[in-house]
Amino acid sequence: MESMLIGSLHRPFPFAAELCSLHSAGNDLKCKAFSSVGRLYALPERLCVRRRNLMHQPVKNIIQRRITLNPKHDSKYVVNSASGHPLESEPSKNPLDQVKQAFDAFYRFSRPHTVIGTALSIVSVSLLAVEKLSDFSPLFFAGLLEAIVAALLMNIYIVGLNQISDIEIDKVNKPYLPLASGEYSVKTGLMIVSSFGILSFWLGWVVGSWPLFWALFISFILGTAYSIDVPLLRWKRFAVVAAMCIFAVRAVIVQIAFYLHIQTYVFGRPGILTKPVIFATAFMSFFSVVIALFKDIPDIVGDKIYGIQSFTVRLGQEKVFWICISLLEMAYAVALFVGVTSTCTWSKWATVIGHTALGYLLWSRAKSIDFKSKAAITSFYMFIWKISSSAVQLFYAEYLLIPLIR
Repeated sequence: MESMLIGSLHRPFPFAAELCSLHSAGNDLKCKAFSSVGRLYALPERLCVRRRNLMHQPVKNIIQRRITLNPKHDSKYVVNSASGHPLESEPSKNPLDQVKQAFDAFYRFSRPHTVIGTALSIVSVSLLAVEKLSDFSPLFFAGLLEAIVAALLMNIYIVGLNQISDIEIDKVNKPYLPLASGEYSVKTGLMIVSSFGILSFWLGWVVGSWPLFWALFISFILGTAYSIDVPLLRWKRFAVVAAMCIFAVRAVIVQIAFYLHIQTYVFGRPGILTKPVIFATAFMSFFSVVIALFKDIPDIVGDKIYGIQSFTVRLGQEKVFWICISLLEMAYAVALFVGVTSTCTWSKWATVIGHTALGYLLWSRAKSIDFKSKAAITSFYMFIWKISSSAVQLFYAEYLLIPLIR
């Protein structure tokens, strides 16, 4: 639930002090950063050494280092080490560069893997309402576009609110996010999530589809309760409740509400849940539980520090990992049974072959996982449902197969 402007870049870097050592040979400056409690934090950046002529200037006036908080996107900052000044942006005079930086920051803030997953899932379940070729009408595509835009606006509200509530945790687990790195101020984050939440509800109300409006409203309630840090809420602290929130949105609301939006509002047909819709809901129930459990496996360090009692913290990484693999393999077994019992020949073969291939791919990769490597665990999580350099992501592959089930 990570399941939606450029702010101030003058944010304090999350280290209390810096110890600098000067090597006379070559006049190289190297800086090491330590936290106020004495814990050494690994810097997620390149440290660029600057050579200076130190003969005629005081060291405190010239000591600087250039760092990259997000190597993937090459976001550079300058730290005034000797003076203790906060992290400052290196201004770009090129308007095109400023636009690119703004787009890059918002791209990371919106958590694109959740945006793509939401859009693809809506398209997939909407196709389940299509019964004949004539259903592919301008009315269908207009209704589909309304649902996608409204859902994406709400999605950015949810993932943005989660980042606002998790700034300190993200400095440990995800320092490349705009709020954690200081690219966005809290005020900027609040302005974005408020605007997108309001726009989502406005669009849902203007469209006039009750299934769509209720999908947005329930997602809003659960997404807010999941993240916001007020008494009785911030449900992400509780493993079972957090999993149920993600389960409700990904497995139930997305499948049923958006199908009913097309079936009843767009096509004007009775709201009957067909076999493919029931299968999609059941399969994504397994998948949503896996996502809820697996997302905490790479984040165990930050969760321990800030008291998030996830299943990974309580049971351990390896045990939770194999629970996730078992649940997904059970889901693929159910999919094979549904495919074998189908009366439609082309649907039977597509379902059986597709799910057999995905189940085998999952098992072969799981056997080679290195639990001592956070990079390996994160890569496997991306293989399950995030956009990455992998050839296949299981989450997206399943939504390509769902419309073929008949």
